[in-house]
Amino acid sequence: MFPRFLNLLLQSTPLLDPTAEPVTESANLLSVLLESGWLTMIIVGILLVLFVIACYIFLERLAVIKAAGAEDTGFMERIRLEMSAGNMSNARALCTTIDSPVARMVEKGLTRVGRPLRDIDAAIENVGNLEVFRLEKGLSTLASIAGAAPMIGFFGTVTGMIAAFYEMSVAENITPDVLAGGIYSALLTTAAGLFIGIFAFVGYNYLVASVERVVYKMERSTTEFMDLLQEPG
Repeated sequence: MFPRFLNLLLQSTPLLDPTAEPVTESANLLSVLLESGWLTMIIVGILLVLFVIACYIFLERLAVIKAAGAEDTGFMERIRLEMSAGNMSNARALCTTIDSPVARMVEKGLTRVGRPLRDIDAAIENVGNLEVFRLEKGLSTLASIAGAAPMIGFFGTVTGMIAAFYEMSVAENITPDVLAGGIYSALLTTAAGLFIGIFAFVGYNYLVASVERVVYKMERSTTEFMDLLQEPG
């Protein structure tokens, strides 16, 4: 029984010729994309635009947030010295020389010196809200890309699968390589959409965490400034 099965197996399996060169098919992503159809190419183009936008927003916001979070350890001490000496104009001039949210908040507070502390605190809080709004500029777009890119990629996969199955339904001879080619061409957009979505999602959360650290520094400096106003002159 076993020799008969072995004989059938040897007859059905082609022998490999060690002198024959292996047949390889070279295919890259560009060739796959060009063979996927115009709709897939449009969707990949949209995803590429979204990726460029996400990269620009992430890098630009990262630079702005890092600059805003750069802390001048001697700033509040110099403000304290100027206020103790009664040089409010010098203290305001010092704030104008520093490009940071904390300096602008302190400057607004200095312009309200002499008014009730509640008014000063409200003015500083309004400036702080504007500064946070500037820091968060573009983050909503990055969050939208994180959610939209995978969905766009999945849409491209669905349309690609529909086209692939239609071609197979009208084809006279369906081979496994034709079936596999249609499937991996359709899955190309999902892979691209997931990559862009993950990048945008991670970048968005990192920037949000960085903004929260800057907000903490702003609140700490505001509290320190309000304490300076309540010190006995």
